[in-house]
Amino acid sequence: MKSTLLRTLSLAVFVAGTAQAELSAPDISLTIDAYHKSTDTALGGRTEGWGLSHTELALKQQFGNLMSGKLTAVMEANEEETDFSIEEAYLQTLSLPAGMTLRGGRFLSDIGYLNGQHPHADSFVERPLLYRAFLGGHYYDDGLGLSLVMPTDLYWRISAEAFDGDQLSETDSGRTVGTWALSTSLGGDLSDSQSWQAGFSYLRNRTLEAGEHDEHDHHDHHDHEEEGHGHSHGAEYTGKHMYLADLVWKWAPQGNNRNQQLTLSAEYARVTDPNEYASSQEYHEGWYGSAVYRFAPQWSAGLRHGRIDVQMGHDDHFHEGALEETAVMLAWNPSHTQTLRLQYTHQNVLQDWDDTFDAAADDVLTLQYIISFGAHDAHSF
Repeated sequence: MKSTLLRTLSLAVFVAGTAQAELSAPDISLTIDAYHKSTDTALGGRTEGWGLSHTELALKQQFGNLMSGKLTAVMEANEEETDFSIEEAYLQTLSLPAGMTLRGGRFLSDIGYLNGQHPHADSFVERPLLYRAFLGGHYYDDGLGLSLVMPTDLYWRISAEAFDGDQLSETDSGRTVGTWALSTSLGGDLSDSQSWQAGFSYLRNRTLEAGEHDEHDHHDHHDHEEEGHGHSHGAEYTGKHMYLADLVWKWAPQGNNRNQQLTLSAEYARVTDPNEYASSQEYHEGWYGSAVYRFAPQWSAGLRHGRIDVQMGHDDHFHEGALEETAVMLAWNPSHTQTLRLQYTHQNVLQDWDDTFDAAADDVLTLQYIISFGAHDAHSF
């Protein structure tokens, strides 16, 4: 594996901080995500049958008042294979002035609404189609990130990140900075019972300039699914520029979400320049909208609908594909650390070329059980 300047700098920050700090016992947590899925789906993050998805062991350590570090190891397993990966290994400052935070190492990018959250915190079994198609489910990489919380009445956060880009494309681009991203989020309260957040992100993928074009060979894609490799984190559809917009609104009586809460969220993504022949008319796009209602302290129900429209490049010509997905879920939380979720998913192929979405399923049932042990970070808005 190559050793780029960016990766060397991020690892140096991580090692230097851990070596100079007086270590105490770290916070350790374990999250098990077990499931049974009735059949495969197109762009599915989970395969048919019994399995484990994103089962993670996390260690978090604070080094005085200067910085904290986190290491997250992930295991995913199905009836055909088991996969291990390091999803997070970073140091983060705690005491920089003016609301600034610096991170170095491997971490989840701040782009979009869901990407910075761990999948076990989601309200549905799998991420929306646009995340699975354009970000490999969730995008993490090796790099450096700087965020700033502005001193304003509204919550306003700005983030800038630089990565080597290997995790998005799953190839060695040879570039010091393979991807970089800018994102911002605004939020506030509308009343004692209502709050909102809106965000916009931009991701620049420079790995494509190094000769990796999104030709999207459908034969390779089919072979990949037939082999049961449901653990890939590389994006299926890429481009030089990605734009994401998100909007979230929450309602809870007098702000008390323990017993009752309604959450409405939506995101839109556009990925342009899928290869060197693409015009301004050839781009990928996707969107989803979801509603999740906690109607009792231990019970919630949700509905999500989304769609992707993709351009499959074959040299200088393109074929269009479109896929819709609807998910309905019912979740029971017997405790704060446990979730039992039943989800029905329906996929509808609107436009296809040579069975690109041949794994699309009309009707899918998934039973999911999540249990966590140890201390966990608070979930974001």
